[in-house]
Amino acid sequence: MTPTSDTNYLLICVLLTLWALPWKCVAVWKAAKNGSKWWFVILLVANTVGILEILYIFIFSKCGKKETHQVVHHHEHHTK
Repeated sequence: MTPTSDTNYLLICVLLTLWALPWKCVAVWKAAKNGSKWWFVILLVANTVGILEILYIFIFSKCGKKETHQVVHHHEHHTK
């Protein structure tokens, strides 16, 4: 590798990290808040450069909330 390619590689790694880190933090936080243990572990360990994290934040985390809300609402309705 030449010094230029080393610099380019380092720059790409830094930019990818700066892009992926905020998404990972938000996704892991949402998974923990939602009690999604498997999602928490997967999001914490897998490095998908933000792709899986974005999908979890905008799609999968909302699916779990609807199901949880329906179960809680159903349980509250039957206990009254």
